[in-house]
Amino acid sequence: MMFDFKFLKRKKKELTLEEIQKTLGNELSFSASEAYKLLRANLAFSFPDEKGCKIIGITSATNGEGKSTTSINLAYAIAQAGERVLLLDGDMRLPTIAKKLSMNSTPGLSNVLAGQSDVNKAIKPSKLHELMKIMPAGDTPPNPSELINSAKMESVLKELSEDFDYIIIDLPPINVVVDAAVIAKKINGVIIAVRRNYCGKSEVDAAVKQLEFANARLLGFVFTGAQGEGRGYRRYGKYKYYSYGGKSSKEKK
Repeated sequence: MMFDFKFLKRKKKELTLEEIQKTLGNELSFSASEAYKLLRANLAFSFPDEKGCKIIGITSATNGEGKSTTSINLAYAIAQAGERVLLLDGDMRLPTIAKKLSMNSTPGLSNVLAGQSDVNKAIKPSKLHELMKIMPAGDTPPNPSELINSAKMESVLKELSEDFDYIIIDLPPINVVVDAAVIAKKINGVIIAVRRNYCGKSEVDAAVKQLEFANARLLGFVFTGAQGEGRGYRRYGKYKYYSYGGKSSKEKK
């Protein structure tokens, strides 16, 4: 399935925190808000007979495609429907959820997985909605792939599933690091965010193949971005754990 919507248009420069926050939660335009509600409805149809908590990962083929903004707004839309939702920042290499939501990033997921914090201390309230909780990424670990693929991660997800109806996990780009692929078998499904006029067809194909190889359940694609907003996420490539060399992600096929 394909979920098609446009975010607010953005200036051709890196966004300030204030500008970023205007694309989140109740600051969204009417059309963007309705699009997230449509995405929420489509997800409900994806799990018609499945009981219990649904754990959904949001990834992208490459950097800068709006997956974190998608994760936040999808979680908010789910909370608006009266469901208990946890937004978990699974990008321990370059976390952005805490910054976008102006909250402390620690303790978080990495601290829980490393045995430095318990789950309850790492869960934080959200200013966006009372039914929406946040678990930030925590301190940057030297071994994020090993942590996310650990037995501890499985037990943490199982524990969290007892308290929430949905868990939305913001994951790193799947063509860049293996984190999204290794966790795919532990969750109910994955959505790929694809930015308009930004990601090449070959890169999307590679992302899909990665998920197929991991036996992941691909729920669909979120088509993000309006013309003129492509540069706002470029800073993502500065993080030392990621090597973004090679073909430009702006290549169009």
